[in-house]
Amino acid sequence: MIRTQTVLDSWKTIRDDTAQAVEDFPANELDFKATPDMMSFGDLARHTLDAGHALTGMLDAGIDNFATPQFREQIGQYSTQLPKDLDQATLAAELRKSVEQRIAEMAGKDDAFWAGMITRFDGQQVTRLEMLQSIKEHELTHRSQMFMCLRLKGVVPATTRRRQAKQKSA
Repeated sequence: MIRTQTVLDSWKTIRDDTAQAVEDFPANELDFKATPDMMSFGDLARHTLDAGHALTGMLDAGIDNFATPQFREQIGQYSTQLPKDLDQATLAAELRKSVEQRIAEMAGKDDAFWAGMITRFDGQQVTRLEMLQSIKEHELTHRSQMFMCLRLKGVVPATTRRRQAKQKSA
């Protein structure tokens, strides 16, 4: 059995590393793209913020069907409502603030809420906890892309720095 708090704690760790990646990226290069057809580093960070905030907001609000024609309109109601162009420091701070807010809202939900079935945007039936896990996996995908951009700029991601520090102290 997967415990809700474990998923929430894991998401917070992932988000902290996403925000750290934004802080670590070379100043004034948020428009960097690893390939021409890929989202820029800044777009990846902003998408992570917007998607994570909106989807978890919908989930927390008890919306049980994400596969409606009104999905795009609905998701807009739960977005951060922040200006489009955020500087690095603000973007990193908002990434952290958003996850703290959403975790605080969701932590009080009972097991029955998380076991409730919903329809994901692809039409698949999942529990709310499985949807939360999907949102976290979505963020991991984009965080990995951001880490690749860091590497291309010669920056070692925070997760690797922590592992290397542990190895040195052992």
